[in-house]
Amino acid sequence: MNVDIDQSWKLHLQEEFDKPYFEELVSFVKSEYTSTKCFPPGKQIFNAFNHAQFDNVKVVIIGQDPYHGYGQANGLCFSVADGIAHPPSLINILKELEYDLGHAYPKSGNLESWAKQGVLLLNATLTVRAHQAGSHQGKGWERFTDSVIRTISEKKQNVVFVLWGGFAKKKKQLIDTNKHSILESGHPSPLSANRGYWFGNKHFSKINYQLEQAGLTPIAWKLE
Repeated sequence: MNVDIDQSWKLHLQEEFDKPYFEELVSFVKSEYTSTKCFPPGKQIFNAFNHAQFDNVKVVIIGQDPYHGYGQANGLCFSVADGIAHPPSLINILKELEYDLGHAYPKSGNLESWAKQGVLLLNATLTVRAHQAGSHQGKGWERFTDSVIRTISEKKQNVVFVLWGGFAKKKKQLIDTNKHSILESGHPSPLSANRGYWFGNKHFSKINYQLEQAGLTPIAWKLE
């Protein structure tokens, strides 16, 4: 199966691409994109991997579904394209960034600059129908992205895995905690954040602390 993904990932994931379930998934996604409006745009489905090459990954942030509103999803979890209004979860992420590191709240919610520094912004499901949250769940994406997490855990060292909310925390079982760090908190969605499970987690400074402890370059989190 030929997938439009950065070569550094193909080396580690080709076996997954060749499995029958993945061929069925590709067929399903192609059919959906042909027959109805889906997000993100087809060329951006694997954006998380194309901006954060395998060898450079040092942080993994796990989301669930792409945004399902027009113009929002750009293939990076929690991120939106430049000029797009910030969805509620992203607003709370950027507020926490402001509280934690003192960076002014940015105009843009595009997190590409994080990805290019080695932050894999990975949704468990990589596609969705317009205005139908969860519409592409259970079709094979989760099996694929679980394999991605497991591969990173097995083949890399000192990666910081960031698990926000109950869904992401279930991925903990895929991660070797003897080799990697895990940060957990509530989800940045208003429901969770307003109950006190999000604000004050200081995950951005904690990620950089863990990276520095491992002798790695910290992430420049500031957005414009």
